[in-house]
Amino acid sequence: MKKLVVLSGAGMSAESGLRTFRDSDGLWEQHRIEDVATPQAWIRNRALVLEFYNQRRIQVMAAQPNPAHLALVKLESKYDVRIITQNIDDLHERAGSMNVLHLHGEIRKSRSTVDPLLVYQMKTELLNEGDRCEKGSQLRPHIVWFGEMVPELPNAVDIVAQADILIVIGTSLAVYPAASLVGYSGIDCKNYYIDPNANPMHGFQIIRNKAGIAVPELVSELLTQED
Repeated sequence: MKKLVVLSGAGMSAESGLRTFRDSDGLWEQHRIEDVATPQAWIRNRALVLEFYNQRRIQVMAAQPNPAHLALVKLESKYDVRIITQNIDDLHERAGSMNVLHLHGEIRKSRSTVDPLLVYQMKTELLNEGDRCEKGSQLRPHIVWFGEMVPELPNAVDIVAQADILIVIGTSLAVYPAASLVGYSGIDCKNYYIDPNANPMHGFQIIRNKAGIAVPELVSELLTQED
């Protein structure tokens, strides 16, 4: 099977009703990023950060995979599919995708503030003050905040480097280091970039449309090629 890699961004989840901070002048649900999505915010106002992510978690659990998520699952019948997502929701998994790497963490998981290897699947929408890991430390959202390292980046680089086909979906390619991943696709890799506002990129076929429309169409084309 050919190796097909998907790099998905906020535009993928937006069509399921999940808003992103880049849609509203640097505000994320009326909050400044500096106040809710940085290590400094966690130190300064832990209660606000916990409540902010509790509300995001409630929204994610109410959202449903859209046609783009569902279409990608079909590729697994003919391709070795790996999805690298910048999104913190679990819509790819709920659609049925089997191999998903989350660059920026997962909203439905929590982790220890003293041991980053202690990660827990959450059973409810809420993470509260006093919720502690097995070492007795407060739990935090399992999210890579602005200013933090991206632990999964080396794994993502390896995955992209092995791709026969790379599909970039719903991202402005403005957030680093995630945006740098496109530079690791091989010389023989076939590259697609799906986004309504996609800028031209050397070596990429540009498809300026919403993911919910363009992804099912491209999936159909790719499946036909492998028949």
